[in-house]
Formats: sequence, C-alpha cells, structure tokens
Amino acid sequence: MKLGVFTCLLSNLPLAQALDYFKSLGIEMIELGCGAYPGNAHANPKELLADPAKLAAFKQTIANSGLEISALSCHANPLHPNEDIAAAFDADMRDTVLLAEALGVRNINTFSGCPGDHDGAKYPNWVTCPWPNDFGEILDWQWNEKLIPYWKNFVAFAKSHGVDKIGLELHPGFMVYNTEPLLRLRAAVGPEIGANFDPSHLIWQGMDPIACIRAMGDAIFHVHAKDTKIDKYNTAINGVLDNKPYGDELNRSWIFRSVGYGNDANYWKDIVSNLRMVGYDYAMSIEHEDSLMSQNEGLRKAVALLKDVLITEATGDMWWV
Repeated sequence: MKLGVFTCLLSNLPLAQALDYFKSLGIEMIELGCGAYPGNAHANPKELLADPAKLAAFKQTIANSGLEISALSCHANPLHPNEDIAAAFDADMRDTVLLAEALGVRNINTFSGCPGDHDGAKYPNWVTCPWPNDFGEILDWQWNEKLIPYWKNFVAFAKSHGVDKIGLELHPGFMVYNTEPLLRLRAAVGPEIGANFDPSHLIWQGMDPIACIRAMGDAIFHVHAKDTKIDKYNTAINGVLDNKPYGDELNRSWIFRSVGYGNDANYWKDIVSNLRMVGYDYAMSIEHEDSLMSQNEGLRKAVALLKDVLITEATGDMWWV
C-alpha cells in the first residue's frame, strides 16, 4: 500500500507548493478534487481539457513532484431532483472522466446521489426506514427509476473513456451509504461500481469497518484514511443521528478526527491487515476533516501513524512452513 492524501486539504496553496509539502512528509500518492463538493482548486477539468498547454504544464507539475495520482474525485449528487443542479453535477463528473482519460487514470471517486421522492420534487429524500409504507414505495421508485438507470448510463460513458473503477463513497444522505446498497448497485450495473472506502462514515453509523472490508472484498477500489470519535455520553442521550453543526464538538454525538484520534493504532492495523487479506494494495488517502486540529497538525499526525501502520512490502514465501 502507498500513503496518499486528498489534496483539497491544501486548496489554499498552488498545486506545485502543495505537492512539495506532501512530498516532504513522505506521501506517495495524491487524490485530486475535480469539481462539485470538493472544488477544483488543483485540477479544473474544463480549463485543462480546453488548453493543451495548460494540460501539459499540469502533467509536468505532477511528474516533477514524483507523486502518483491515486484517483480524481468529484463528489456530487447527479440525482438531485432540481434538474439544473443535477445537470451541473453530472457535467462535472463527466469532465472528471475525460480528464482521467487524458491523464491515464482509471479511478474516479464520487457519491451515488440521492433523488427526491417524485419527479418535480425540490429536495433529495433520503429514506432510511421501511414504514410507514410510503417510504418503501419511495425507495423502490428511487432505485428503479433513478439510481440504476443513471449509473448504467454513466458507467457506459466512463468505460468508453478508459475509466473502469468508480469508487462510491458510502455516506449518509445518499442512496449508497452502507454495504448492502453498494453491492446491490454493483450487481445491477456492473463491476465498474465499487467503493471509495472511508471508515469514518461507517464508524458513526455503528458499522464495523473490518466486517465491511470482508463483505466488500474486491469491490474496494480506493480508501480514505479518516477517523471518527463517538462521544459515548452524547450518544447515550441522542443516538448517532446528529444534525448539529460540525463545529459544535462538545455537544455532538460524534466528530471526525485525524487518524488515531478516534481509534488507536491497533484498530488501524486491523483495517490495513484486512484490506491486504481481500487483495487491496493501493492508496490510503488521508482526508483531514478534524475540526480540533489545524491543517498541518492533523495531516502530520495522520502521516506519522499511518507510516507505522501501513504494510508496504510483498509478503514473499512463507519461509517458516
């Protein structure tokens, strides 16, 4: 495995300067935001694809850094019930595919999306329970009329441009937020659908990342290194479905943490070891969203822990057998 980072962390810096800093920490791979929610401060597909000179300069900047691109990310909601919003997200995602093709990158990361509850709805409707029966009916309509048809179309487009690993980040608020919907969509659409596996979103839902890794297996295309700390006192009162602002750390049921501050090194060693057991040998991409730490401190602490935790060498023969 290789140590990576989601470069949006340093969107305030020019790409070359950010890459120099990442390289100085021993990072080997970069995940670049290309639009939608992560923004495109370091990689604007429309600009790069429209200007061969800019694209060549961009490629040279990456080459000069000595870092590899693990994925292009365009986390979006292409199923948004507002057609203008959905179209803008879809365009960003397709431009990301085209940039990936130009760069020779096979992986993109995004969200599955979430539609409304009918054509003409104003806002997404995230269904999480089967009763009253209205919810089950909404969910069937979302899957059969929106989710599956959209992703069949998008996957065909991506494959035609050399992108065959679409990592959906399991995130509440979107239709693919846990293991079963991911595998259901993969079965319906094809093996090009997989996971951008982010343990932090699973932890606060009460899921066990190790069990999820074993269930997903080779459907894991990319991994985010981000932690979550559950506040047992607030959770005991309110449960984990918490809609208080992220900045209200003292009163939230959970908060995102830098790796090692939600769970210890042994926990992350188990994650890495199980990833290896299912055949994953790619990036561990640090996504720093710890509101208790600066950009620099949160990143450095995550790097320090992961350098000790990651397994980087081939196993070789079992010499003791």
